[in-house]
Amino acid sequence: MMIRPSCWRRPLMLALGLIASAAHGAPVAALAEKDAAIAAPFPTGPRIFSHDPRVLLRKRARPQAERKNDPALVRLFDDADKAMRETPFSVVEKAVLPPSGDKHDYLSLAPYAWPDPRKPNGLPYLLRDGQINPERDSIPDHRAFARICDLTETLGLAYFFSDDERFAAKAAQLLRTFFVAPATRMSPNLKFAQIVRGKDNGRSSGIIDTAVIVKLVDGLGLLTPSKSFTPADRRGLDAWLRDYLTWLRESDLGRKEGRAGNNHGTWYDVEVVALALATGQADLASETLNFARKRRIGRQIDPDGEQPEELRRTRPWHYAVFNLEALVLLANMGERTGVDLWRYQTPDGRSIRQALAWLLPFAFGEKPWSLHDIDGMKPDAIEPALREAAAALKDAELAAAVEKMKQDRGDRLRLLVD
Repeated sequence: MMIRPSCWRRPLMLALGLIASAAHGAPVAALAEKDAAIAAPFPTGPRIFSHDPRVLLRKRARPQAERKNDPALVRLFDDADKAMRETPFSVVEKAVLPPSGDKHDYLSLAPYAWPDPRKPNGLPYLLRDGQINPERDSIPDHRAFARICDLTETLGLAYFFSDDERFAAKAAQLLRTFFVAPATRMSPNLKFAQIVRGKDNGRSSGIIDTAVIVKLVDGLGLLTPSKSFTPADRRGLDAWLRDYLTWLRESDLGRKEGRAGNNHGTWYDVEVVALALATGQADLASETLNFARKRRIGRQIDPDGEQPEELRRTRPWHYAVFNLEALVLLANMGERTGVDLWRYQTPDGRSIRQALAWLLPFAFGEKPWSLHDIDGMKPDAIEPALREAAAALKDAELAAAVEKMKQDRGDRLRLLVD
């Protein structure tokens, strides 16, 4: 049976202030105030970090007829209906043991590692940048982690827009199995991520497997008011997030990934900031974001906007956009914490907007994409980052570029960005 959100059935919602105060405990007067200090960054709405919670409040407060005909909400609840049919899963279901012998440890294969055709057993595997070996999917942990993060965001948003406790209860069931229950929980480390057969048992670059953790963090924030999460569930999830953040910052692999000068380093910062905010470590979040000005914007972007570390790859368009997406998330979380990355610019002109501006003429066919690119140049991939930048910077030129792209209006980002 299809589960349809109760928000489609109930009468028109009340004004935004009533929603904020009654549904999420935020005082009406706070809606007109600027975000509070880092220690309590979200007094005005759901406890999310990668986007402005007030946008969600405004979209939730729209007249019922308008919400009912919103393609993004229709798609969200279709996704939530599918999520309701998910059975609990975890990393212990894999058939292959990690080097530790413990199935609770996350395990994945390096996506670009292939058997050496010159060796009878193919070992050690060789790296071919940009060429994904389908053997990677023989170990399901990387897909399972991405799936739990995506489901948490989907069910969290569905619960927020409907107040239907069934969405929160399903999320609690899935999260309890993946992160809390002793028999099935994932250990909070990535010691064996993206191994290269015959060569190593885990690489620092494998940490990018959990870059999607920001969806998990925001999804948990959206589910916070629910009665379906027991105190034990909350303690277990908080402990897991804290322990994983500690591993990221203190392990040799984590420290090495943090020093990476390309998208790996940027996504590492995204994980650290999201986890720091989720666990109440505001000073760490602020410190990481401030350092990202110099370490990410100042070093990864040239004055003309090129991203040389990404453009030298075999999939340069993909990686330039991918790194830009991480910078956008850092800038959005900076907005929530009082650290301005969106408008930050080095004395010689390096900035997030300049990186975006460098890519746009190629996206619109105004310049030929002459770099060797085994993927081919996919112009539409830049649209989400462009849309976020236009909204954050209140930039008319970028807003016009968004309209020029004429992308699907029913995607998830439509709920998160004005």
